[in-house]
Amino acid sequence: MAYDNSNIFAKILRDEIPCVKVFEDDKTLAFMDVMPESDGHVLVVPKEPAENILDLSAAGMAAMTATVQKVAKAVDKALRPDGILLKQYNRAAAGQSVFHVHFHIVPRHEGVPLAPHGKVMVQAAVLEPIAAKIRSAL
Repeated sequence: MAYDNSNIFAKILRDEIPCVKVFEDDKTLAFMDVMPESDGHVLVVPKEPAENILDLSAAGMAAMTATVQKVAKAVDKALRPDGILLKQYNRAAAGQSVFHVHFHIVPRHEGVPLAPHGKVMVQAAVLEPIAAKIRSAL
């Protein structure tokens, strides 16, 4: 399957759709998930057009992994969760719903269930204060 430049993450990368940014460098972007499973749920995407990790270059994977670690450390410092769940899906059969490779960084707190992903959209005004805490911890 060829990469679809009209996917929502490609549009975010081209600034056609707004997002609440947490971190950006020349190879990656981290932003708040608008349908979070927990407070502080962040997505990390490479700027390279790749549907999944099977299509991503080694350099793109290295850059994305470095950003995932950097942002996860900031989430940990800023939000003090009991744990951090990292998720990454490849192809529809594995649960991938946006076909631009990405990682989920999901803070976990003991005894607090995850919200169902993709069910409730949260406004940027709610996400921005959380993002500000994470950015301050970078």
